[in-house]
Amino acid sequence: MLVAGAFLLEFLSQSRLAPLSALTGAPARERLAVAGVELDRYGPAFLGGGQTLVLVHGVTPHGKDDPRAREAAALLARAGFEVLVPTVPGLTRGRLRQDDVAVVRATLAARPGPAVVLGVSVGAGPALLAAADPRVRDRVSAVVSLGGYASALEVLRFWLTGAYEYGETRGRVRHDPEMVRAFVRANADLLDPGEGEALESADPERAARVLASLPAARRRDLDALSPLSVAPEIPGRLVLIHGRGDRAVPYTESLRLAAARPAPTTLVLVGVLDHVEAGGRTGWQDARDAFALWRVVYALVTGR
Repeated sequence: MLVAGAFLLEFLSQSRLAPLSALTGAPARERLAVAGVELDRYGPAFLGGGQTLVLVHGVTPHGKDDPRAREAAALLARAGFEVLVPTVPGLTRGRLRQDDVAVVRATLAARPGPAVVLGVSVGAGPALLAAADPRVRDRVSAVVSLGGYASALEVLRFWLTGAYEYGETRGRVRHDPEMVRAFVRANADLLDPGEGEALESADPERAARVLASLPAARRRDLDALSPLSVAPEIPGRLVLIHGRGDRAVPYTESLRLAAARPAPTTLVLVGVLDHVEAGGRTGWQDARDAFALWRVVYALVTGR
């Protein structure tokens, strides 16, 4: 209980308060030799250690060496996990690719299990797809998605048009046009020239028309990148954590995945998180949100 509370306090305060770091030594970080994977291991803080946790980062050019990924891995190791952090090549270039699933699968295969898989932001895609792979899913005890997505097509629609919806929940946010153009350029090889020109305009209406007329083969490719397509095969307990005000991946994506895989699934929608980091707000609702997150951390730390 104390470890879970200290972990959560340090995480939500973005290390301004660091009780877990004060109580534990710095975890050892080392490279692991796994064919085709750049992989770091963070040793658990406690003698004997706990179960393995595979941390899959989000979009970052630095991969496993991103300072936020390193800080998160170290904090998880202080909580008692043996943490494995691979670099996912597509996510270092802002791309969604099927090859990235193989990187996570190889990381899971490097340990006999059981392992927790934690996918952060867009990294939840390859994390959940790998966890559902029949070649390694017997090594997975639980899967956690933090600000992740269910449908590659829907999250693509959100990035390009700002629109999101699931059931009766819908809305729209305004994205920076330069962010939209950078995403389109990073994935130019997946687009026809006319499509790329329309999408680089950062015009939501033009983008919506392009997405509505995608050929069947392109839609199948997007389905293959969607955790929604393997929801029933995801093993163990699935925990979906999402900020209600997330402007990078809308929380409707966690609603969508929870509906496709109702049990054993835990959905935690909170206001204390913006995307995958604390939003810095306080209040009674945020205290309730923090308690909900504490219950998740406690269950993972104890393996329950």
